[in-house]
Amino acid sequence: MKTSLRRFLASHPGIRDLALPGDVLERLAQLLEEDFLADFLGGLIRETEAVMAVDPRLPLKDILRIAAERIVRGLGAKAASIRLFDPETLQMTSFGGFGIPDTDREREVPVADSVAGLVVRENRSIPVPSILDSPHYRDKDVVRRRGVRSLLAVPLRIPSFFEGEGDVLGSLQIYYEADHRRFSPLEVLQAELMARRVSYVLAKKKILDLRELNDRKERIVDEIFVKISNREGIKLKDLFILLIPVLERFLQVRSCALFTVSDDGVYIHLEAAYPPDLAYHETGYTFTVAHHPYFERAVQEAPRPVDTPTEKITPAYVLVRDPLASPLTSPGLRAFARAHQIHSILLVPLRVKGRVRHLITLYAGDQKEAFTEEEIELVTFFGKEIMKATRLEFLGDLLHDFKNPAVAVAGFAGRARRLLDAEPDLEAVRERLKGYLDIVVRETVRLQDLAIGMTAEGREEALDLGRVALDRYRINEEVVRESRRTRLRMEPPEVEPGLLVFCPRFGLERVLDNLLNNATKAVPEEGGRIAMRVFRDGRRACLELRNTGEIPAEHIDQVRRGQVRGRGLNIITRFVQANHGRMEVWTETGETVFRVCLPLVEGGAGAG
Repeated sequence: MKTSLRRFLASHPGIRDLALPGDVLERLAQLLEEDFLADFLGGLIRETEAVMAVDPRLPLKDILRIAAERIVRGLGAKAASIRLFDPETLQMTSFGGFGIPDTDREREVPVADSVAGLVVRENRSIPVPSILDSPHYRDKDVVRRRGVRSLLAVPLRIPSFFEGEGDVLGSLQIYYEADHRRFSPLEVLQAELMARRVSYVLAKKKILDLRELNDRKERIVDEIFVKISNREGIKLKDLFILLIPVLERFLQVRSCALFTVSDDGVYIHLEAAYPPDLAYHETGYTFTVAHHPYFERAVQEAPRPVDTPTEKITPAYVLVRDPLASPLTSPGLRAFARAHQIHSILLVPLRVKGRVRHLITLYAGDQKEAFTEEEIELVTFFGKEIMKATRLEFLGDLLHDFKNPAVAVAGFAGRARRLLDAEPDLEAVRERLKGYLDIVVRETVRLQDLAIGMTAEGREEALDLGRVALDRYRINEEVVRESRRTRLRMEPPEVEPGLLVFCPRFGLERVLDNLLNNATKAVPEEGGRIAMRVFRDGRRACLELRNTGEIPAEHIDQVRRGQVRGRGLNIITRFVQANHGRMEVWTETGETVFRVCLPLVEGGAGAG
C-alpha cells in the first residue's frame, strides 16, 4: 500500500511541482497509510457494518428507516429518503426515510421527471449540488422548510430470487444542509457502498420472508392433511375458519371473508367469515357484484392499474387504503368500517382458467399502503388450498349421493327380473315393467349426472316442487323396502300441485334425497313413520318432512345457526342458502319436523 501511495504522490502533477525530496515523499506516504487511511477505512467498515446489522426480520419500512438513519449519521448528512420504482404505475413510491417526515414527502413522483427516476433510468448516482436550481426536483417548498439545499441520489436494488422476475429498483436520496455543495468521487463511492449494504439486508429479508412463507404454506397444508387423515368431512366454512388465524397472525387483519362469484359474474355469495361475528354480511348472503364497485374491479379480467391515496388496483389485488374516503366503497361499507375501525381492505381474486371464481377479503385495522408479494402469495396460496378443499368436499358429497339412486336401480331392476320370472304373459305386466324400467333409466341418468356433473349443480329452471318431491319419495320407499325395515311406515304424501320454484334440478333432488335419507336413519329400530307434505306459505313453496324420533335440542340449535356437522345436512344448508330459501327444524309429540321453503316463481302456476 505504501509503495502505491508513494508512486501516486510522485506522479501527481500538484505534488510533483513541489519538488519534494524522496524521503519526504516516503514519510508522507507512510503518514497517509498509517494515520489517515487506516482510520478512514476503519470508520467506513464500522459504518457499513452498522447498516448490515439492521435486523432483516423487521418490516420493510422499518429496515429502510433505520438504514437511512445510519447512513445519514455515517456521512454527516441532514436527512435521507428512499423511493422504489413501481413498474405498474411508472411512479417512484416513497418508502420512508429519516430526517424528513412522511407528511412532507410526496407519496409518488413520476419516473420520467424526477431525480429518483433519473437514478433508476440511468442506473447511476446523481449529485445535485443545489436542489433549488435543479429542474428535476419537484417539491422545493419542503427543502426550504427543512433546511436542506443539496442532494446525492444513489441507486438501490432489491434482488430477485426467481427466474423471469426482475430486481426491484430504487433510489437512496441523501440530503445535506450546504448549498452548491461539491460531491467528491470518494463521497459518491462511500454512499454507493452503503446503498449496496442496504441491498444486502433486503436480500436477507427476502430469504427470511420466503422461508416464513413456505413455513406458513406447510402449516396450511398440514392442517388440511390432519383433517383428511382424521376422516373428517371437509367443509368449506369450517376449513376457512380453521386456517384463517394463520393469515391473521401474518397479515394482522381484523376480519376475513370468503366469497364465491357466480358463473356469469353477476352475483357474489358470502361463503364464510372469520370471526363470524365481525362480517359485513351474514354468511350465506347473496348480492350483485355491482352493489360494490370494488368487487366489480376485483372481478374484472384485467383491471386497469390505479394508484391513488385512497386505493391501489393491480391484476393481483385491490387495496382500499381509506374505506371512508374511497369512491369504490358504498355508504353501508363506510359505516361498517367506521363502526369496527377498519382502515384498509384487501381483495384478492382467485382465478380458475382466467376467470375469477372466488374472492378473499381482508379487513385491516391499520392503514396499509401496499401489500408485499409474499403477503399476496400467501393469501393466494391459502385461497387455492381452500378451493382444493371445496373440490374434495364436493366429491365427498357426490359419493354420499350415489347411494339412493344405486339402491333404486338395483331394487327396481330386481323387481323387473322377478316379475318376468313369475309372469309368463308379458302383456299383463307391461305397464308395471314399463314403470320399473322408467325409474331405472331415470336413476341411471342421475348416476351419470353425478359422475360427469362435478363442477356445478346444474342449470337453474322452473320446477314443480311437489312433482320432484313425489319422485324422490317413491325412490326412498324402494330404499326402505330394500333395506327390509318392515317396521318403518311411509305415509301417503300430501302434495299441493303447481308450486313452481327456480333452482337446479340436480341440487333440489340432492336436498330431497338427503332429507329423506336422514329421516329414514332417524326412525328408531322399533319402528315409526315418515310423512311428507308440500304446501304454499305466502310467497314460498314449502316441503315438510316428519319422522318418528326427536332430534336432540343442541342439534336443532346447530342447524339454526348453520353449524351442521353431517354431510347431508351440510348439502341441504348450502343449497337453501344459495337459493334464498329458509330451513326450519323442531320437535313435537315424539317427532322431528324439517321444513324447507323456497321462493315461488313469480307469475308461475303457483305464484300469487
